[in-house]
Amino acid sequence: MNQMSGNNRCHLRLMHRVKGVARRCSLLLVVSLMACAGPEPTLRSNSQLLLYGKEMGQEAVATCETKAERAGVHHGTNRSKNAAGGTIIGVVGGAAVGASTGLVGGPSGVAIGAAAGAALGGIIGFAAGTYKPLEPDSDYMGFVERCLKEKGYEVSGWQ
Repeated sequence: MNQMSGNNRCHLRLMHRVKGVARRCSLLLVVSLMACAGPEPTLRSNSQLLLYGKEMGQEAVATCETKAERAGVHHGTNRSKNAAGGTIIGVVGGAAVGASTGLVGGPSGVAIGAAAGAALGGIIGFAAGTYKPLEPDSDYMGFVERCLKEKGYEVSGWQ
């Protein structure tokens, strides 16, 4: 009987580990997919768009973006870079604020304050960097806008 309960405990521990790994993989997948999403040109309603419809307009956008990539002009936006930059700034700023706040408690207070500030700053910086609005490289924007203009479309902005 004890052997059976030992196997059950082992099985339960294994299931908890698998769930933890699955959660981390899900988070990594979500962050990776967010990194792929970048702003796209928004087409202004003009005679070309009204004549051919939004679907054809989106196909023209995709064609122009592909042309830009083939010409060696890259999008230049990356949500992962923004998240990493925000995290670094948050950790450093949070550690500094936490350390200065912990001065009252002496050396141990400084250490605890810096650690807590760095952790909180890192989380806030990561979130802020992840949701920072993305803007493509100016050469890329110019290439795509010029291509769309040649096709008769007008760009009102990037989203």
